[in-house]
Amino acid sequence: MDDITDSSKRLNGALHVPVLVIIEQHLLPRTCILNVLRRELADFEILDMATVQGLDCMSARDIRLVLLSIADKPIGDPSVEDDLAFVAEHCPNAAVAILSNHDDEPTAQAAMQRGVRGFLPTSLPIEVVIAGLRLVLVGGVYRPLPVAEMNRMPGFDPPDARGLASAYLMNEAARAVIDRSDLTPREQHVLAELELGLPNKLIAAKLKLSESTVKMHIQHIMRKCAAHNRTEAVLRWRGRSLAQNRDHDPGTVPMPET
Repeated sequence: MDDITDSSKRLNGALHVPVLVIIEQHLLPRTCILNVLRRELADFEILDMATVQGLDCMSARDIRLVLLSIADKPIGDPSVEDDLAFVAEHCPNAAVAILSNHDDEPTAQAAMQRGVRGFLPTSLPIEVVIAGLRLVLVGGVYRPLPVAEMNRMPGFDPPDARGLASAYLMNEAARAVIDRSDLTPREQHVLAELELGLPNKLIAAKLKLSESTVKMHIQHIMRKCAAHNRTEAVLRWRGRSLAQNRDHDPGTVPMPET
């Protein structure tokens, strides 16, 4: 009887563990992604499957994010559209991130227009992918910068920075800047809306501010985070918060240093 009770408790506990699901047709890349995410996102149960149909029997699980690999398919491909619809139907509370072999602006925009919370080209460094997934998991939106904006970045090197490593990875100097800075309460409110991917107009309406005031707060946030743009500011601030949490929780697995 005790064994049955213990088994029941373990089952109920497992049902409440937050889940991240990887959907990738091919076994080798799926296994590689699985192993990396299990190491980096230790607070989540990471599951993998070849097709979205495997989600049909997952209704009792707390699925927080579905990482869907579409390889070379365009976002508008009927099979991709069907997969996104299937995920939305069976995991209505889960965020969706797309892993794509394409890194062009139209593909990224098409993904965002379909409600995808994270667009991850396979050209990204693994550290950036992990940071992007962490952002999506806390309610934010991740996508690479348009190429035109990348080219305006100081020190941008096209042959070696396709994955935006220079934009998103924090070196020790950047961490030191963030650690010495604090956001005002109003800046924290604006940052919370930035994490949701809201444009300035909606942030202004939600916080009852003018758009010019919102822009000013965003500029202050970017300066304090030593960021070139709003997306980088969100990622760097989340990186600071995660680092602080790790300092208070020795059991958390740290992100790789760059």
